[in-house]
Amino acid sequence: MHESTATLSNGPKTTVSPSFGLRTGTLSPVETLAQSVSTIAPSTSPTLTVPLVFALAGDGTCFAYALALGLIVLVALCVARFARESASPGSLYEYTRGSLPPVLAAVTAWALFFAYAMTAASVIGGFINYAYVFLGPLGRHVPASLLASASAAVAMWVAYRDIKISARLMLWIETISVVLIACVVAVTLFRHGLHLDHAQLDLRHISPSGLRLGGMLAIFSFVGFESATTLGAEAREPLCTIPRAVIGSALLAGVFFLVCSYGEVLGFRGAPTSLATSTAPMRYLSSRAGISFAGAIIDLGVLVSMFAATLACVIAASRVLLLMAHNGLAHDRLRQTHHRNQTPAAASVVAGCAALLPALGLVARGVSGADIYGWMGTLAVFGFLTAYILATAALALHLRHTGRLKVGGIVLTVSAVLAMTLVLVANVYPVPEAPYRYFPYVYLAYLTVAALICWRGLRNFDHG
Repeated sequence: MHESTATLSNGPKTTVSPSFGLRTGTLSPVETLAQSVSTIAPSTSPTLTVPLVFALAGDGTCFAYALALGLIVLVALCVARFARESASPGSLYEYTRGSLPPVLAAVTAWALFFAYAMTAASVIGGFINYAYVFLGPLGRHVPASLLASASAAVAMWVAYRDIKISARLMLWIETISVVLIACVVAVTLFRHGLHLDHAQLDLRHISPSGLRLGGMLAIFSFVGFESATTLGAEAREPLCTIPRAVIGSALLAGVFFLVCSYGEVLGFRGAPTSLATSTAPMRYLSSRAGISFAGAIIDLGVLVSMFAATLACVIAASRVLLLMAHNGLAHDRLRQTHHRNQTPAAASVVAGCAALLPALGLVARGVSGADIYGWMGTLAVFGFLTAYILATAALALHLRHTGRLKVGGIVLTVSAVLAMTLVLVANVYPVPEAPYRYFPYVYLAYLTVAALICWRGLRNFDHG
């Protein structure tokens, strides 16, 4: 199968890859946006991630999210620039193949697959955590392993069945959850008189180290914004809709996180329970705002949103795996798509299992859902940062090879690479406490195994 190319008037050559057996042109612009939004899972951050960021950054939580938003926008601009010229199920992996050495492109693929799988494992942990919050006393009779297995199994089935049904389901789930959370935050701000919270704006009382660590954790709220790029074969007019989805999801999520983090810190000021230790912050804020009925609805929405995020990650990971198989980086059977559903059936199952097994292993060791969410999320960040760094570096080389590298492109790509590299280093040094200090070694071990598979796969592919 060959790629189709076209040249825009007065613009660069654009490339739309083969469908690889996927259903082409089936997703509308809104449904394409839903993929990135659901992978970000914006409704989960105010309930799980913001309290964790507050534990590190305190009153600097809003600034931490502003820092994270700035870094993500740099990467989003780079990814969108690639997405305007090329559409493929391979996402960032496809972008690096034409500019970086084959081994670095392969590392991008394996890092991206790892990132999506670990994010899915993370939100499975979040699903367990919020299932117990929502069920209350009844939750004691439900094994955590059953909750994890049910979440992953249903996500695999929906991903296996129909991408259009998946996109619509994810869109409705996230929309309802985000609207409810926005209402609670708006009422909270209104009840406080809409005045400025000077404690959150006074940098003199904010720890630089706490702001740095909080900013790193806040990045996890954004990861997956680029997952719409995995729909390059299935989106309508992908060279237009995907770049808009990438930038739009990052900006919309960023504004939402800034408002929510500011409102939550303000809403918990003077509360008997700290935001850092609250297991259901939106339930508390809704009760304090006089709309307690919204708390239970939000908890249910967040619970279902965790499932939607699992589904979105399985969809993204399966499509990256599909293209990897076509390029000799994964087993040949993963190239197959379902003859009727036109979905990567085998790759969807593998992606779902890759997410479920780590979660089940940790559940068997008695690890809580909240810890699974934090631990697997941290591992996922390593994969995303690796893919982001290589993709932005590839953009600079791509622009140079096509004679279009100008000052603006140099500033953009160098800024993005340096920012993501600093974030990656900051996740390793100063050495964090256990178990987080061990995660870089887990990731390096994974990359080592992946490199061996890449070397063997690329050699066999070249000889085939």
